Amino acid sequence: MIEGVKIKRLRVMPDERGRLMEILRSDDEIFEQFGQVYMTTAYPGVVKGWHYHKRQSDNMAVVRGMMKIVLYDSREASPTFGEVNEFFAGDHNPILLHIPPYVFHGFKCISEDEAIVVNTPTEQYRYDDPDEFRVHPHENDIPYDWTRKNG
Repeated sequence: MIEGVKIKRLRVMPDERGRLMEILRSDDEIFEQFGQVYMTTAYPGVVKGWHYHKRQSDNMAVVRGMMKIVLYDSREASPTFGEVNEFFAGDHNPILLHIPPYVFHGFKCISEDEAIVVNTPTEQYRYDDPDEFRVHPHENDIPYDWTRKNG
């Protein structure tokens, strides 16, 4: 696994009224600090990526549908430099994925309906100085192909 990436298995507590799932707590080993909480979605087959941050870590959980979340370690000093990790997160695998700075990440909706991601980054989004650095989802130097792999 890429250095600094952490996974927290999320516990779902169902009863006759519905269900509850804690995503991130301030007493979790994975918790650093609070910046904000936001949600983003993707429609079936849509790829959103690639980007990385210089200051913030992301804490992503897919709360509806399924996403393929892919990470690429671009940090030359990292022991996992050049490594790619692929995670399947959502309804069938409830996890929180902690993504450190300088690790490229993107996701693709692999469910039949829109998928919803809740992210709790360690920093607030700065509209006047965004900590977000993007590359094209398909035309780049990242050794990853978003095409579905059959077989």
